[in-house]
Amino acid sequence: MLIPFSALPPLLGGTLLLAPAADVPVATLLLDSRRVSLTAGAVFFALRGPNHDGHHHLAALYAKGIRLFVVAYPPASLEAFAGAGFVLVPDTLVALQTLAARHRIDFTGPVWAITGSNGKTIVKEWLAQLLAPDEDICRSPKSYNSQVGVPLSVWELAPGRHTLGIFEAGISERGEMERLAAIIRPTHGIFTTLGTAHDAGFSSENEKLSEKLCLFEGPGFELLVYCADQLAVAAAVQARALPALAWTRHDAPGASLRFRLKATTAGTTTVRVRLGDTAATAHFPAEHLAGQAAARFTLPFADEPSVENALHCLAVLLWRQLDPTKALAPAEIQRRLLRLHPVAMRLEMKAGRHGCYLLDDTYNNDLAGLSLALDALSRQARPGGRTLILSDVLESGLSGAELYARVAALVRAHGVTRLIGVGEELSQELKIKNDELKIDSVNAEAADNRFLIFNSSFLIQTYPTTEALLSKLRPGDFQNETILIKGARRFGFERVVVALQQPQHGTVLEVNLDALTHNLHYYRQQLRPGTKLMVMVKAFAYGSGSYEVASLLEFQRADYLAVAYADEGQQLRDNGISLPIMVLNPGPDSFGQLRRYRLEPEIYSLERLHDYLQAAREAAQDEAGFLPPLHLKLDTGMRRLGFDEEELPALLALLATHRAALPVAGIMTHLAAADDPAHDDFTRGQLATFRRMAAAIEEVLGYSASKHVLNSAGIRRFPEAQLDMVRLGVGLYGVEAGAENAANLRAVSTLKTTISQIKTLPPGTTVGYGRRGAATTHERRVATLAIGYADGYDRRFSSGGGVVLLHGRRAPVVGSVCMDMVMVDVTDVPEARPGDVAIVFGEGLPTTELAARIGTIPYELLTNVSERVKRVFVSE
Repeated sequence: MLIPFSALPPLLGGTLLLAPAADVPVATLLLDSRRVSLTAGAVFFALRGPNHDGHHHLAALYAKGIRLFVVAYPPASLEAFAGAGFVLVPDTLVALQTLAARHRIDFTGPVWAITGSNGKTIVKEWLAQLLAPDEDICRSPKSYNSQVGVPLSVWELAPGRHTLGIFEAGISERGEMERLAAIIRPTHGIFTTLGTAHDAGFSSENEKLSEKLCLFEGPGFELLVYCADQLAVAAAVQARALPALAWTRHDAPGASLRFRLKATTAGTTTVRVRLGDTAATAHFPAEHLAGQAAARFTLPFADEPSVENALHCLAVLLWRQLDPTKALAPAEIQRRLLRLHPVAMRLEMKAGRHGCYLLDDTYNNDLAGLSLALDALSRQARPGGRTLILSDVLESGLSGAELYARVAALVRAHGVTRLIGVGEELSQELKIKNDELKIDSVNAEAADNRFLIFNSSFLIQTYPTTEALLSKLRPGDFQNETILIKGARRFGFERVVVALQQPQHGTVLEVNLDALTHNLHYYRQQLRPGTKLMVMVKAFAYGSGSYEVASLLEFQRADYLAVAYADEGQQLRDNGISLPIMVLNPGPDSFGQLRRYRLEPEIYSLERLHDYLQAAREAAQDEAGFLPPLHLKLDTGMRRLGFDEEELPALLALLATHRAALPVAGIMTHLAAADDPAHDDFTRGQLATFRRMAAAIEEVLGYSASKHVLNSAGIRRFPEAQLDMVRLGVGLYGVEAGAENAANLRAVSTLKTTISQIKTLPPGTTVGYGRRGAATTHERRVATLAIGYADGYDRRFSSGGGVVLLHGRRAPVVGSVCMDMVMVDVTDVPEARPGDVAIVFGEGLPTTELAARIGTIPYELLTNVSERVKRVFVSE
C-alpha cells in the first residue's frame, strides 16, 4: 500500500511543520545528501550520528529537488523551503524504522532473516542464487544489516511483485535486535555462527546469543535452520522451544539432517545426506525422505567457511522438498549448487608470485573468523612456510593483552611460521610481549620494520599502518609460501593482495560502478513522474558484465531489464536477479525457457504470435499455466522487426479471439533516428503512427498496456513521448550519439593492458606479420602489449589505425594486430617499461574517437571486448 506523505505525522508519532505543495506517496527513503537520484516521492530522513548530522544538508537537498523531509529539529527558517513538506519527530532513526516496519506489514509472503557472527552476507547471497529460478526475491544489498541498513532493505520489498524476502540482521549492543525483528518480522530464519564479533556490546556470550535469537521469537515465525554442532546455540534454541531444523556434521543430538563430508583433490567437497535421530518428525516425515536418504551432492568449495555457509543453504533446499510445489529433483539441486559464484567478501584462493599461494580474506577480522581462516591455511598441503598477514582484531570485547594472547595461541596451533602484523594495537602488544621476553629486534634501526623472534621457527614483523607495510613490501621476500591475508575492512588489505598476486592475463576491463550509477541518475532526472525505466543488459551488458550490472540496477530500482536471447535471461535468473526481464529475440524453441524463468518475450510478427499461442495451449494442457505476458513490437519506420500497420487488422482479430491466452504487458516500437535532428520530422511521424496503432490494440484488449518507444537519445530529445516506460541502452554506459550530451555522462568502462616487452629497433627494421610494420629511417622503441583481436581489439587498428595511452601520451599501433598481441611505437614515451599499464580506451581516449578512426560506432568497441578479458568492478 502506498503511504502518502500526509500520513507520516500520525504514523511516526510526529508533527506536520509544513505541508508540501503536493501530497505524493512516499517512494524513496533518502539518507545520504551526496547520493540523490529520484526526487519525486523521495523523503530525506535527517539522521544524526557522532560525526554527522543530516540537518546540516537540508538546504543543499532542497536545491537538488528534494521536497519531503523528516527532521528531529526544524531548520532556522522554513521560508527558504517553499513547497516542501516537513515532519518533526522525536528521533529520525526510530521514525525510519517505524515506516519500514509499517511497509513490511503489507507483504504476506515468506521472509527469511539471517543472523550470526560470520557468513550472514554470503549465506544471503547464495540462498538468493539457489532460489532465484523459483522466486521473485527481495534481499538486502551488500551487507545492509544494521539499524539503518535493515529498514532500507525492507523498504524495497514490493508486495505486488516479490514472492520472497531475504534479509540479514547484525547487532553490536543490547536492544538492537528487538528493533530489527519488528522491522523484518521473519517467518523463517538461519543462524550462521556464534563468534566474538561485537563482544564489547554485551556482558557475556550468552547475552549476545539471547539477543540474536530474539529475532526469531515473534508471531508467525515458522522455522529456524541452524547447525547443532554449535552446542551453545543448540541449547539456547531448544530452551526457547523455537520451531527449528538442525543439521550436524558430528552426530550432534537433536539434528534432523546429518552431513558426511569428504574433500576431493579437485578442490570440491562431497556431501552425503543422512537422516538424523529426529528425522521422523513434522519437519522431515520419514516416508517423504525415503528417497532423499543417502543422497550425495558436490559443493564447489573446499575451504571451511564456504562449506559451512553452503550447508546452511543445502539444508534449506532439502526442507523445501516437503512442499510438492517447491520440490526440486536432486539433479537440479546439484546443478544449482555447482553454479554458486564467489561473493567478494569470502575467503578466496589465488595464485601468488614466486611460487606462493594466497588465501584472501580481507573483508573482516574477528577471533572466530581468524580461527576459520587459519583452519583453511593449515589444511594447505603445499611445501614451504605459512605466513599470516594480520591486521588489528576489531570489536572483540577483550582487553588487548587477553585478545592477543588468544591470537598468539591460534597462530601457534596452526603452524604459522611468519606473522606480519599491521595496526597500532597489534604492534604495541607484540612489542610488549617481546620486551617481557627480552627478545631483541633484529632490525632495531627501523621502528616500522621490526623483526622479532619468539623462537627459532617463528618470525614476527610489525607495521603501524597498511601504507607502512606497502612501502617496504617486496614480493621477492616471499618464496613458495602459503600466505593468509586476514584484515579488517578499514585496513584496505586488498592492496596487499594486489602486490603479492600472480599477474593474470595482462588485459582487464575496469567497470566503474559509480559512473554507471551517475549515468542512470542522469537519465532518471530526465523522466517525467510515473515513467518507468527499462535498461538494456544485452550483449553482456554492452561488454561490461551482465550479472554485476544487473545486480546494481536491481539495487538502484530499475523497473525492467532487457536481453537479446532467452539464455541471457536464464543466466540472470540463475544469479539471483528477480526484476522483470524482456527478451528481444525469442525463438519458438525458447518458449518453455521463458515460462520456467519468467521471461517476457518481444513478439514482432503474426507467425511468431501464432507460435506463442500454440505454446500457451500446450502449457495449459500440461497444467503448467500460461506463458509470461508479451510485448508487441510495432514497425513504424525502422523496417527491421515488428508488425506493419497493414498487418494491424489481422493482429487485432487474433488478439480479440485469444485475449486470455495472449496477455499483453507492453506495446513498443523502435525509433530509427531519434539522435539526429535532421530526421526529427520522420521521428515524429513514427510516434504518431505508434500512438494510432497502440490505441487500436488497447481498444481490442480492453485494458491499457505499458507503452515504450524511446531509447537513450530519445529520452532526452523527445520528453513528450516518454509514455509509460523508456528503454535506456548505451547511454547508461557513458556513450550517446550527439556530442551535446557527452558532458553529462561519465565513461563507465576502461580497457587496460600491460607492456610485455620493449625492443629498440634500428633503422630499416620491419615489424610483425607480413612485415606490415613498415621500416623507418630512424631508430625506434616498439612495445608489445598483451592484447589482440581475440580480446576484441579490432584488426582495423593495425598500422597506425589505433593508438593507446602510456604515461599520458599516445603511442600508435605498429604493423598488424595479432591474435593475442599488438605492437605500439613508444619512441616518444621514453619512461615506458615492461609491466607498465596502457589505456586502450577510457578517460583521455574515448570510444567515440577510436570508433571514428576505424569507421565504426562505440557500441561495437564495447561489445567486442572478449569474455576472456577479466572484468574488474570498482567503486570510488
